[in-house]
Formats: sequence, structure tokens, C-alpha cells
Amino acid sequence: MMLAHTPAGPLASLVSSIGHAEGSHPHARELALPTGGSQLLVNLDADRLSSESGGVRTVVSGAGLSGATSRPAVIDPAEQRAVMWVCLRPGAAAALFDPPAGEFRDALVPLAELWGSTGAALRERLLAEPTPAARIELLERVLLGRAARGREPEPGVARAAVDLHRGVAVATVADRLGWTDRRLVRSFTDQIGLPPKRFARVRRFQRLLGLRCGDASDWAGRAAEAGYYDQAHMIHDFREFTGMSPTSYAPRSPGERNHVPL
Repeated sequence: MMLAHTPAGPLASLVSSIGHAEGSHPHARELALPTGGSQLLVNLDADRLSSESGGVRTVVSGAGLSGATSRPAVIDPAEQRAVMWVCLRPGAAAALFDPPAGEFRDALVPLAELWGSTGAALRERLLAEPTPAARIELLERVLLGRAARGREPEPGVARAAVDLHRGVAVATVADRLGWTDRRLVRSFTDQIGLPPKRFARVRRFQRLLGLRCGDASDWAGRAAEAGYYDQAHMIHDFREFTGMSPTSYAPRSPGERNHVPL
């Protein structure tokens, strides 16, 4: 069972979705692919979240922030039996968390470390609510409260993220904003969590996964449509972001392309 909510009002510019899911998965391990984005996660089944990325395994309590991702991570599907998530829009970390987003890159951070007593108590408060809808409403109120006292995201960074997602070159993005390359790198990394070139590569990879051109084996056609110079460059990125070849890629389901059972 899954319930997803798209916030409106002041939160709409910071959060793309808030969700609640319950269910089980038969596999013991799963690969979570990089998206370039950040997520707030709450494990309602057990007071624990874990992730293994770059050979380093991290285990924290059941409410945490998964920082902007630029490499694959191994996760435990058991931690998704009952889970809530908040998908943050690019730049939202500036409004919701005090440290620069670059400090959370490819990291899993306990929410208590970021929000103090509010973060430490959030999981228990959510569990006390009677329904998934009530839990989503509570989480939305907490996010609104954090956003009201946080920093305003820099508009130029949000525009840069949109352009890079669409495949605009980094130098062109800087020119459009009237920024130096150094300013773009500094501001973008501070608020998004990744340097602009890395973010652009991850988003190009995501465009590739989202394409449905030709038959399932038409990776050359997908590479061209996603914006890769040639198929060799696509295969290089695919191996870096998944650890496997395109032909070995088998996601959990067509609608869950960033979750690959191991």
C-alpha cells in the first residue's frame, strides 16, 4: 500500500512529494541508484536506517536525511516494510537544514543531528498518528515549521538545476545567470549538494533510465536521445552509477527504476 501527497502553498517549492508505503520485498539486498536529489526518510517498522556506499556502511536511527546522491548505495529492503519519505526539490536543503548541502553528499545523517529534539522525536510522533494520511499531515506541518526559519533558496541555483536537468552545458548555465564558473560551483554545491558537472551527469543518467525508445535492448538509441556523445560514454556512466552493464540492469519494477534487487 502506498499513499503519496504533493504539497501545495509555501512547501511546494521545497518538496516534490511526501509519501507513506507499506509492503515487503523477497530479496535481501537492493541497489539504490543515484538521482542527484535528497530525501528525508523515516522507518516506521524499526528504529533504524542503513546504507552502504563507496565501501562504507552507515547505520543510524530510524529518521534521517539521505543527502544528494551521486553514486549507487546498497540498502536493506526490510527497512521499507513501513516507511515515509520526503523528496526534496533542488535547493530545498538550504531552507530545511543549517549546514551546507555539500556536507551531506552521498551520506545518511540522523535527523536528530540536524534538527535536535524535533528530529529525535519525529519518528515517535508519526507512529502516534492513527492513519497514513494523518502522518503525512504531521510531517507537512513539521516541514513548514522548519522552512519558516530557514534560509531562502537562491533563485539562480534553482534555475541552474532545471537547465542542467534538461542537458544545458554548465558553461552556458553560468553565462545565462551572469555568474562566474567559480560562483556557480560554490553556490550550487552549497545548496544542491553536488558540483554542477556531477549533478548534470547524474541527471543525464536519469533521463536515460526514463526513456522508452525502440525495444528494451535499444541502448544506443536511448544514449543518443538522453544526450550522450556516443554509446561508449553512456556505458561508462552506466557502470559508474550502477556497477553493472546496461544489459544486466533489471529494476524492481518499471515504475521503480532506481531500485535494483541484488
